[in-house]
Amino acid sequence: MDVVARAERTLQRLGIARSRDLERAGVSRTQLRRLLHQGLVERPARGLYTLPGAAVTEHHDLAEAARRVPGGIVCLLSALRFHGLTTQNPFEVWMAIERKAWRPKVEHPPLRLVYLSGHSLREGVEEHDVGGVTVRVFSAAKTVADCFKFRNKIGSDVAVEALRDYRRLHPKQLEAVWRFAEVDRVTRVIQPYLESVT
Repeated sequence: MDVVARAERTLQRLGIARSRDLERAGVSRTQLRRLLHQGLVERPARGLYTLPGAAVTEHHDLAEAARRVPGGIVCLLSALRFHGLTTQNPFEVWMAIERKAWRPKVEHPPLRLVYLSGHSLREGVEEHDVGGVTVRVFSAAKTVADCFKFRNKIGSDVAVEALRDYRRLHPKQLEAVWRFAEVDRVTRVIQPYLESVT
Protein backbone atom coordinates (compact mmCIF):
# COMPACT_ATOMS: atom_id res chain seq x y z
CA MET A 1 0.00 0.00 0.00
CA ASP A 2 1.42 3.40 -0.92
CA VAL A 3 1.77 6.42 1.37
CA VAL A 4 -1.27 8.26 -0.02
CA ALA A 5 -3.54 5.25 0.56
CA ARG A 6 -2.20 4.77 4.12
CA ALA A 7 -2.75 8.44 4.93
CA GLU A 8 -6.25 8.46 3.41
CA ARG A 9 -7.27 5.30 5.22
CA THR A 10 -6.02 6.63 8.56
CA LEU A 11 -7.74 9.99 8.11
CA GLN A 12 -11.01 8.36 7.03
CA ARG A 13 -10.92 6.16 10.12
CA LEU A 14 -9.95 8.90 12.61
CA GLY A 15 -11.48 12.00 11.02
CA ILE A 16 -8.76 14.18 12.55
CA ALA A 17 -5.31 12.66 13.08
CA ARG A 18 -2.22 13.74 14.94
CA SER A 19 1.16 13.38 13.22
CA ARG A 20 1.99 10.47 15.53
CA ASP A 21 -1.21 8.65 14.38
CA LEU A 22 -0.04 8.97 10.79
CA GLU A 23 3.49 7.86 11.71
CA ARG A 24 2.04 4.73 13.33
CA ALA A 25 0.23 4.06 10.04
CA GLY A 26 3.55 4.27 8.17
CA VAL A 27 3.51 7.89 6.97
CA SER A 28 6.76 9.66 7.91
CA ARG A 29 6.87 13.38 8.70
CA THR A 30 8.69 14.03 5.42
CA GLN A 31 6.01 12.18 3.48
CA LEU A 32 3.34 14.07 5.41
CA ARG A 33 4.90 17.41 4.40
CA ARG A 34 4.83 16.26 0.76
CA LEU A 35 1.16 15.27 1.05
CA LEU A 36 0.40 18.71 2.52
CA HIS A 37 2.31 20.45 -0.28
CA GLN A 38 0.42 18.39 -2.90
CA GLY A 39 -2.93 19.26 -1.30
CA LEU A 40 -3.77 15.63 -0.49
CA VAL A 41 -3.92 16.39 3.25
CA GLU A 42 -4.94 19.56 5.13
CA ARG A 43 -3.68 20.90 8.44
CA PRO A 44 -6.52 22.73 10.26
CA ALA A 45 -4.30 23.32 13.30
CA ARG A 46 -0.71 22.69 14.30
CA GLY A 47 -0.15 18.95 14.63
CA LEU A 48 -3.62 17.96 13.37
CA TYR A 49 -4.44 16.67 9.88
CA THR A 50 -7.62 15.95 7.89
CA LEU A 51 -8.60 15.02 4.38
CA PRO A 52 -9.18 17.99 2.05
CA GLY A 53 -12.75 19.23 2.20
CA ALA A 54 -13.54 17.30 5.38
CA ALA A 55 -16.89 18.41 6.71
CA VAL A 56 -16.48 20.98 9.47
CA THR A 57 -19.31 20.64 11.95
CA GLU A 58 -20.53 23.03 14.61
CA HIS A 59 -18.61 20.92 17.13
CA HIS A 60 -15.34 20.73 15.18
CA ASP A 61 -13.40 22.37 18.04
CA LEU A 62 -14.58 19.59 20.36
CA ALA A 63 -13.20 16.98 17.96
CA GLU A 64 -9.87 18.83 17.76
CA ALA A 65 -9.71 19.08 21.55
CA ALA A 66 -10.51 15.38 21.93
CA ARG A 67 -7.60 14.50 19.62
CA ARG A 68 -5.27 16.83 21.54
CA VAL A 69 -6.32 15.64 25.01
CA PRO A 70 -7.17 11.94 24.61
CA GLY A 71 -8.14 11.47 28.29
CA GLY A 72 -10.22 14.65 28.43
CA ILE A 73 -13.98 14.90 28.76
CA VAL A 74 -15.93 17.87 27.41
CA CYS A 75 -17.59 19.58 30.37
CA LEU A 76 -19.32 22.67 31.75
CA LEU A 77 -19.98 25.46 29.19
CA SER A 78 -18.86 23.36 26.20
CA ALA A 79 -21.01 20.41 27.30
CA LEU A 80 -23.97 22.75 27.92
CA ARG A 81 -23.57 24.06 24.37
CA PHE A 82 -23.26 20.51 22.99
CA HIS A 83 -26.53 19.48 24.72
CA GLY A 84 -28.36 22.69 23.77
CA LEU A 85 -28.72 23.83 27.40
CA THR A 86 -27.35 27.35 27.12
CA THR A 87 -27.34 30.46 25.02
CA GLN A 88 -23.64 30.92 25.85
CA ASN A 89 -21.09 30.25 23.13
CA PRO A 90 -17.74 29.71 24.86
CA PHE A 91 -14.64 30.56 22.83
CA GLU A 92 -12.67 27.97 24.84
CA VAL A 93 -13.28 24.24 24.94
CA TRP A 94 -13.91 23.26 28.55
CA MET A 95 -12.42 19.84 29.35
CA ALA A 96 -12.19 17.80 32.52
CA ILE A 97 -9.04 15.80 33.16
CA GLU A 98 -7.69 13.73 36.04
CA ARG A 99 -6.17 15.87 38.81
CA LYS A 100 -2.72 14.34 38.35
CA ALA A 101 -2.86 14.12 34.55
CA TRP A 102 -0.37 15.78 32.23
CA ARG A 103 -1.51 19.31 31.39
CA PRO A 104 -1.37 19.77 27.63
CA LYS A 105 -0.06 22.97 26.10
CA VAL A 106 -2.38 23.60 23.19
CA GLU A 107 -2.63 26.71 21.01
CA HIS A 108 -5.75 25.75 19.10
CA PRO A 109 -8.45 25.25 20.09
CA PRO A 110 -8.05 27.27 23.30
CA LEU A 111 -8.69 24.98 26.29
CA ARG A 112 -10.04 25.62 29.77
CA LEU A 113 -9.14 22.66 31.99
CA VAL A 114 -11.06 21.51 35.04
CA TYR A 115 -9.50 18.95 37.35
CA LEU A 116 -11.63 16.10 38.70
CA SER A 117 -11.02 12.70 40.21
CA GLY A 118 -12.86 9.56 41.25
CA HIS A 119 -16.57 9.23 40.55
CA SER A 120 -16.85 12.90 39.54
CA LEU A 121 -14.59 12.14 36.57
CA ARG A 122 -15.91 8.69 35.66
CA GLU A 123 -19.70 9.03 36.09
CA GLY A 124 -22.00 10.32 33.36
CA VAL A 125 -19.57 10.13 30.43
CA GLU A 126 -21.08 9.66 26.96
CA GLU A 127 -19.27 9.05 23.69
CA HIS A 128 -20.37 10.91 20.56
CA ASP A 129 -19.08 10.79 16.99
CA VAL A 130 -18.08 14.26 15.81
CA GLY A 131 -16.70 14.29 12.28
CA GLY A 132 -15.35 10.76 12.66
CA VAL A 133 -13.72 11.50 16.03
CA THR A 134 -14.99 9.89 19.24
CA VAL A 135 -15.60 12.75 21.66
CA ARG A 136 -16.26 12.05 25.33
CA VAL A 137 -18.84 14.45 26.78
CA PHE A 138 -20.51 14.52 30.18
CA SER A 139 -24.25 13.78 29.93
CA ALA A 140 -26.72 16.66 30.17
CA ALA A 141 -27.73 15.76 33.75
CA LYS A 142 -24.10 15.42 34.90
CA THR A 143 -23.24 18.74 33.27
CA VAL A 144 -26.03 20.52 35.16
CA ALA A 145 -24.76 19.08 38.46
CA ASP A 146 -21.19 20.08 37.51
CA CYS A 147 -22.37 23.64 36.88
CA PHE A 148 -23.48 23.87 40.51
CA LYS A 149 -20.20 22.32 41.66
CA PHE A 150 -18.20 24.90 39.67
CA ARG A 151 -20.63 27.81 40.10
CA ASN A 152 -17.75 30.02 41.30
CA LYS A 153 -15.96 29.50 37.96
CA ILE A 154 -18.91 29.85 35.58
CA GLY A 155 -21.43 31.84 37.63
CA SER A 156 -24.54 30.80 39.54
CA ASP A 157 -26.77 32.38 36.90
CA VAL A 158 -25.36 29.98 34.26
CA ALA A 159 -26.00 26.99 36.56
CA VAL A 160 -29.60 28.06 37.20
CA GLU A 161 -30.19 28.70 33.48
CA ALA A 162 -28.81 25.23 32.71
CA LEU A 163 -31.15 23.62 35.26
CA ARG A 164 -34.18 25.47 33.84
CA ASP A 165 -33.28 24.51 30.26
CA TYR A 166 -32.69 20.90 31.34
CA ARG A 167 -36.12 20.77 33.00
CA ARG A 168 -37.75 22.23 29.88
CA LEU A 169 -36.07 19.64 27.60
CA HIS A 170 -36.19 16.65 30.01
CA PRO A 171 -39.10 17.30 32.41
CA LYS A 172 -39.28 13.71 33.66
CA GLN A 173 -35.56 13.18 34.22
CA LEU A 174 -34.77 15.53 37.11
CA GLU A 175 -33.85 12.56 39.32
CA ALA A 176 -30.77 12.08 37.09
CA VAL A 177 -29.60 15.59 38.04
CA TRP A 178 -30.11 14.72 41.72
CA ARG A 179 -28.10 11.50 41.34
CA PHE A 180 -25.16 13.39 39.81
CA ALA A 181 -25.50 16.12 42.46
CA GLU A 182 -24.86 13.34 44.99
CA VAL A 183 -21.78 12.24 43.01
CA ASP A 184 -20.53 15.86 42.93
CA ARG A 185 -21.51 16.43 46.60
CA VAL A 186 -23.64 19.49 45.84
CA THR A 187 -27.07 18.24 46.98
CA ARG A 188 -27.45 21.00 49.57
CA VAL A 189 -26.59 23.65 47.00
CA ILE A 190 -28.86 22.35 44.25
CA GLN A 191 -31.88 21.28 46.35
CA PRO A 192 -33.61 24.69 46.63
CA TYR A 193 -33.20 25.26 42.89
CA LEU A 194 -34.57 21.80 42.05
CA GLU A 195 -37.58 22.45 44.31
CA SER A 196 -38.22 25.80 42.64
CA VAL A 197 -38.32 24.34 39.11
CA THR A 198 -40.53 21.30 39.93
